[in-house]
Amino acid sequence: MTSAPKQKRRPRTTSKSQAAYDAVRERILDRTYEPGYRLVLQTIADELKCSVVPVREAIRRLEAEGLIEFTRNKGATVAEVDTELYLNTMQTLAVLEGTATALAAEHISADDVQAARNLNEQMRALLADFDPAEFTRLNTELHAVLYSDCPNTHLLDLVHRGWTRMDAIRVSSFDSIPARAHDSVAEHAELIEAIAAKKPTTEIEALARAHRMHTLNAYLEAMGRPASSL
Repeated sequence: MTSAPKQKRRPRTTSKSQAAYDAVRERILDRTYEPGYRLVLQTIADELKCSVVPVREAIRRLEAEGLIEFTRNKGATVAEVDTELYLNTMQTLAVLEGTATALAAEHISADDVQAARNLNEQMRALLADFDPAEFTRLNTELHAVLYSDCPNTHLLDLVHRGWTRMDAIRVSSFDSIPARAHDSVAEHAELIEAIAAKKPTTEIEALARAHRMHTLNAYLEAMGRPASSL
């Protein structure tokens, strides 16, 4: 007896609300919509060829994430960059990501270590003709490789939330402090080789935490603010 043929699954389609969310979020993050930009729902709906309803739902989600704020007489606008929130988020990531990277070091594969090396070399190649946006993208990818094998899923969730908040803040450190990129590449190399050599987790955590704090303090110095410490 032959079994009935399996029905092919229909490919999942993106809802109109999700499509509107993705489109508006991308425009905010790539600065098509600058901080303070007034969001006219009908205009966005016309551009996306949809009704106002999914755009309104997308705006509500983005407000909850801190990317959009409502102000009297202006309505929905792109949230201004919050330097204080950047400071707090970077301090938090220094602790959480440092610990996650140290715990992940015991489980990371040789292939992932090499992938991190390759990403760092791509970042090094950008130093001669600096591209802060691409450098930032590679930096985020490199760190994800180093902490993603952390066995503590709750800790990983907190790290991911921190990076999501960094997206919402929209402060690219390397836009403001391009000179920091050279030291960042050198610190990456030291951290990666410490992981490859199976150095003690306390040493790896200290390197990862110091790396994040060095970036924060370079940014604060550029803003004319005192250095932070943990």
